[in-house]
This record gives sequence, structure tokens and C-alpha cells, in this order.
Amino acid sequence: MATRPERPRGFTLIELLVVLGIVALLLTLAVPRFFPSIDTSRETILQENLRNTRDIIDQFHSDTGRYPESLEQLVEKKYLRELPMDPILESREGWIIEPPPEGEQGVVGNLRSGAPGNDRKGQPYAEW
Repeated sequence: MATRPERPRGFTLIELLVVLGIVALLLTLAVPRFFPSIDTSRETILQENLRNTRDIIDQFHSDTGRYPESLEQLVEKKYLRELPMDPILESREGWIIEPPPEGEQGVVGNLRSGAPGNDRKGQPYAEW
């Protein structure tokens, strides 16, 4: 009986190309759905940070009878652990500070995002 020489085990080039083609097809389906979800989560975080910080500003006003002089004062007085992050700008320094109503003491009456551009619905971030 003649023995056959053993063939090396492994994948052929054709098999590898088919697998890579399938992976590429799956990526073309998954990637377009992935990036909008990142934008949606950033917008949700921005909304929560604005809402929470505005509530903290109101709490400070209720406790002291005046508005804070800066966002850093809210951290110093332990109303906030740290300055909130603007996830669109990826910065803690890009906030737009609005003054309080006339006749009120303090500097920080409201907070808005300094991020350029619009959300997914077309509304500018600075108007949130």
C-alpha cells in the first residue's frame, strides 16, 4: 500500500477571502448604526448635565439667596464634585454662562453648551 503524502493543514486563499468578504459585509451593516448611537448618547449626556447643573444652581440660590459667582464656586461649596463635562465639546471649559435675572446677586444664572452645530433634530446645542 502506498501512503499518500500529508497535505499541510490550514486555510486556502479562497477560503480566507470568502471569510473576509463576509466580515466586510457584516461591518457595512453594523457601522452605520453604531455612529448615530454615539451621537445620541452624547446628546443625552449633555441634556442630563445641563438639567442637573441648572438644578444645582437653583439649589445654591435657594440656600444662599444669591446665584454663584462661578461654576468653580459650586465645586468649592460641595454642590458639585467636579465641573460637568460637555460631551459634544469633550471639555469642561466650553460652557456659556448666562447672568441671573436683573436685581439678583451673582454671576451664574443659567448654563448653556458652547458646542457648535446642531443636534440630530436640527436644534443648535447653544439653545438647549
